[in-house]
Amino acid sequence: MKQYNRKLAAALVAFALAIGLLTGCSGKGDGDADKLSAAVVGERIGQAVSLNDMKQGDAKKLQKLYHIDAEDVEDFVLYTATSNVKADELAVIKVKDKNQVESVKAKLLQRIDAQTVKFKDYRPEEYFLIEKHVLKTKGPFILFAVSQEADRMERAFDEAFSL
Repeated sequence: MKQYNRKLAAALVAFALAIGLLTGCSGKGDGDADKLSAAVVGERIGQAVSLNDMKQGDAKKLQKLYHIDAEDVEDFVLYTATSNVKADELAVIKVKDKNQVESVKAKLLQRIDAQTVKFKDYRPEEYFLIEKHVLKTKGPFILFAVSQEADRMERAFDEAFSL
């Protein structure tokens, strides 16, 4: 009987070690987010939703809309509506330092406030999209989405870190 208990104990220890090793190797945690680029995350979002009705923005647009200098971030992807009567926007921003996340989020919140004032009485259907915006972070990444498909954009953003 003692020999059986020893074998069982050894098997349980081996099983626990195997589970520990497998757990350490599975999935992408926050640390793996550092290895991704905003372009890759933006591409994953573009695979999930059509961005054809939007135009890609550059560093000047990033500065104009959000008062963020491109030199202050590691990488970004920006799409905006093709017309100023539409509220659609998508921004994926990767900051150089995680300590910048809150200040960048604050600038995006200022944009939400400005767009709210602009569209509230003028274009109620666009105002609704602004009210239902997505603003979230994952490690050094910030997602800002204003779109009828903002929920799908958010899902694709989340999935980009789990692949």
